[in-house]
Amino acid sequence: MTKSELILRLAELNPHLYQRDVERIVSTVFDEVAAALARGHRVELRGFGAFSVKRRGSRTGRNPRTGTSVEVSEKHIPFFKTGKELREKLNEQPKPAA
Repeated sequence: MTKSELILRLAELNPHLYQRDVERIVSTVFDEVAAALARGHRVELRGFGAFSVKRRGSRTGRNPRTGTSVEVSEKHIPFFKTGKELREKLNEQPKPAA
């Protein structure tokens, strides 16, 4: 699902809201999550999961084309850990047809 598909789906489920308002809400939520991560904070959405930032130290890598060694600098990457409810929902067994 893309961001625009999410906006359309939420607008369909909430006909009392204008689509531009739904778009603003979704964008604000995503922007706030990104801003919190940029500040080094953890964002937890109960039942869904938690976003955090992990640090990858500098290392010596290899250029796959030439095979030469390359220094890779330290970087911070976003990390997502699913919540218990989401994991359970994804692993539900389908009910057999009667």
